[in-house]
Amino acid sequence: LANLEVSHQQAVRTPYGEPSAALTFGRIGGRPAVFLARHGDRHSIPPHQVNYRANIWALSESGVLGIVSVAAVGSIRADLKPGDLVLPDQIIDYTWGRPSTFHEGPDAAVTHVDFTEPYDRRLRRRLRDAAAAIGVTVSDSAVYAATQGPRLESAAEINRHERDGAEVVGMTGMP
Repeated sequence: LANLEVSHQQAVRTPYGEPSAALTFGRIGGRPAVFLARHGDRHSIPPHQVNYRANIWALSESGVLGIVSVAAVGSIRADLKPGDLVLPDQIIDYTWGRPSTFHEGPDAAVTHVDFTEPYDRRLRRRLRDAAAAIGVTVSDSAVYAATQGPRLESAAEINRHERDGAEVVGMTGMP
């Protein structure tokens, strides 16, 4: 994050355990920003062991209102080439065993979260418009297949993902 003017770092404790790393606070283009290394400071946490709930809780408790999560993915769509930027609008969750709710435990009410639009439409539009303003081409529609990792998918799995309608494949899009 060469453009992040760092002001400070802060270790955060959460009810869900430790986040992947300390939160790094600063500014990008004069605007406040918080960075969290999802895979840890040394990129040592594999996708299936990232404590996503702790990460999201820590960011939320620190005042973060929107999360821009950058990930390296593989493409199933022929028109998407290495290095292309994609803003997915849908996701298919092929992961298993990852805690995926904040609404559990003996005192929690059963809560069904609407996941019809898993990505924030307004944030996606702002990202697309910002990219266009600086001449960066972005594909603003794709179905993300979230796989378990850390291994890559077999050819048969990719074929299944394509039949299911997935267009890009990654390991960190869920939960």
